[in-house]
Amino acid sequence: MKPLSAPNPKTLAAALIFIAIGAMAASAVPSVEIAVVMGILLLTVFLFAFEVVGVDVAAVSVMVLLGLISGFSDLLGLANPLVPASELFRGFSSNAVMSIIAVMIIGAGLDKTGLMTQVAGTILKLAGQTEARIIPAISGTVGFISSFMQNVGAAALFLPVVGRISARTGLPMSRLLMPMGFCAILGGTITMVGSSPLILLNDLILTSNQALPPEQQMETWSLFSVTPIGVALLVAGIAYFVLAGRFVLPTGKSEGVTSGTNTMKYFQDLYGLDYGLFEAVVPANSPLIGKLFDELETTWKVRVIAAQRSSEELRVGPGSLARDVGIQAGMVMGLLASPENMQRFIADNRLELRDDLETFAESLATTKAGIAEVVIPPRSHLIGKSARDLWMRKTYGIAMVALHRGGDTLREGEGIRDLPLKAGDALIVHTTWEALAHLEKDRDFAVITTEYPHEELRPHKVVPALTFFGVALFMVLFTDIRLSIALMTGAIGMILSGVLRIDEAYQAVSWKSVFLLASLIPLGLAVETSGTAAWIAQQTLSLLGGVPTWVLQLAIAALATFFTLVMSNVGATVLLVPLAVNIAIGAGANPAVFALTVALATSNSFFLPTHQVNALTMGPGGYRVADYMRAGGIMTVLFLAVMMLMLNLVY
Repeated sequence: MKPLSAPNPKTLAAALIFIAIGAMAASAVPSVEIAVVMGILLLTVFLFAFEVVGVDVAAVSVMVLLGLISGFSDLLGLANPLVPASELFRGFSSNAVMSIIAVMIIGAGLDKTGLMTQVAGTILKLAGQTEARIIPAISGTVGFISSFMQNVGAAALFLPVVGRISARTGLPMSRLLMPMGFCAILGGTITMVGSSPLILLNDLILTSNQALPPEQQMETWSLFSVTPIGVALLVAGIAYFVLAGRFVLPTGKSEGVTSGTNTMKYFQDLYGLDYGLFEAVVPANSPLIGKLFDELETTWKVRVIAAQRSSEELRVGPGSLARDVGIQAGMVMGLLASPENMQRFIADNRLELRDDLETFAESLATTKAGIAEVVIPPRSHLIGKSARDLWMRKTYGIAMVALHRGGDTLREGEGIRDLPLKAGDALIVHTTWEALAHLEKDRDFAVITTEYPHEELRPHKVVPALTFFGVALFMVLFTDIRLSIALMTGAIGMILSGVLRIDEAYQAVSWKSVFLLASLIPLGLAVETSGTAAWIAQQTLSLLGGVPTWVLQLAIAALATFFTLVMSNVGATVLLVPLAVNIAIGAGANPAVFALTVALATSNSFFLPTHQVNALTMGPGGYRVADYMRAGGIMTVLFLAVMMLMLNLVY
C-alpha cells in the first residue's frame, strides 16, 4: 500500500488546476448537491491520476468523505444526503463485488487441480513463446468466452493461465494481463448476452416504446445483432496490442501470482555453468539407436533429464529415467548441456534439434522443474558411495550436472558420477520441484535451494472442481438466478469438496481489487441520484444543436464512455438510453441504433481501473493508474472510432 508522501511541484500545480476547474463548475451548476458531487468527482480523478496515495486507499477515502458529507448534510445546506448511511457500505455486498470474489475462488480451485496448467500448455504449444503470438492466443480465447459469460468471470478464469504462461516464457505478467483484460471487456460486445448493458437494452427499448407513437416504435435486437461490431472491436483490440504493445504496455514487476524461479541463471552466475535446456528427436537414421543413455552422456557430455518413446508416457522424475535406458527411433529427449557440447552431439548423431520445448514444455517448465543445489551432510548414509552406485537419477529423481568440492567445480564429462561422495559436497542437480520437496525430508541430503515453487496440486480433485464450475456456469447461462449467487455456489462447492482450503480461498482473492470496486460504488450512486449525470448529459447535448447526426451519435457515445468511468455501466445505460432515443427522434435518426450506441459505449472502460475487469487485473499485473491512462487512452479512442464506423456500415 502506497503511503501518503509529500507532494512534488507538478502534483501541487495539478491540484491548483483541479481546484480552479472545480470552482468554475460550482458556479455554473444548478444546485449545491451537484456542485459537491462535481468536486468529489474531480478529487477522485486527481487522486487516481497522480497517485498521491494508492488507488484502493483513494477509493476508500472518497467513500468515507461521501459518508461524512452525507452525515453533515444539514450543516452543509444539502436538501438530502448524497448517499444514505444504509447505502454507503452496500458496495461490499453488491452483486459485482461478490461475483468478483467468487470467480477468483473458482479460478484458484481450477488452477489447484492442474487444469489451468494444461490450458496454458496447450496455448503455448499452439502459439509458441513470443509475445506477438501469445497475446492474440490468450486475448482471442478470453474474448470469445466473454461473449457468452460475464467478462469479469472470463478474465478471472484466465488469470492463473496467464500466470503460468508468464512463468514459463519469462514474459512479465504486465505484458499479458492488460491485453487479456481489455479483450475480455471487448468480447462482451460480441453478443447481446455478453455484458449487462446489452442484456438490459431490449428491456429499455420496450419501456421507451410505451411512450412512442406506433410509427416510431423500435424493434428489439436479436442475440447476434451486434456480432459484426463486437468482432471488429475485438480484432482491433488484439491488433492494437500486437502492433503497439511494446510501446504502451509496462514491464513492471507483477505481484500476487505464483511463478517459477529462474534457478538456471543463478547457477550459471554462481558456478560458471553455461548449461541450457534443449529438446531433440532421434530420427530413424541416427547412429544413437540401440545405445544406452550412459554411453551418450559419457561420450558427448550431455545429461538426459526427460525422455519419451512413441508408445510410452513421459519419463521425468524419480523411477522414470536410468542410465540403462535404450534409445529408439522417434524418441524425444530433454537434454541439459552446454551449447558447445549440444551442437557437437546433434551434429555427430544427426538429431533433430527443436527450437523450443514442445514435448516437455509442461513437465520441464520453470514452475515444475529446474536446477537446484543439495549438500551431503556429515551423517549421510551416502558418504563413500558414488552417484552411479546409488542410481541417483532413478532413485531420487535428481540428475547431477556438476559437483562442487573444495573450491573446485567439476562438470558433466569429468567423472562426477563415479566419484565417492564426501561430507560437504555440493551437488548441482536438475530435478522436478516435487522430487526436491521430498528430498527436504530425507536426512541424507541438505537441500540448499529453498526459493522454488512449493506448490501442492490436487489433480484427484479435478472431478468435483469441474462439477461445481459447471453448475455455476449452467446457472449463469441458463437461469435467472442472481450472478453472485450462481458464482458463489461454485466457489463454496470448491471449498466444501476439498478442492481448496478456506485459507487458500482467502488468499486467492485480490482484496485490493475488492476494496477499489466496492468503495467506488457509492460515488456512482451519488452521481446518479444527485442529478449530476443528467445535468452533464443535458448541458453537453444542448451545445450540439444543428450538428450532423453522426456527431450527435458520437457525443452520446463519448458521454456513455465518461459516465461508465465514474458510475456503473448499467446505471449509465439506464440514464442515457432514454436521452439517446429522444435525441435520435428529434434528429430524424434511428432511435434503436442510438440506444445500441449507448449500450456498446458503456463497455469503453479502459482509461481508469474502475471497471471490474481492470480492478481485477491491477494488483496481479502490478499496474499503476498511469499505465491504464497510457494504454487505455489510445484504446478508448480506437474503440469509439471502430464502433462508430461499424455502426454506420452495418446499420
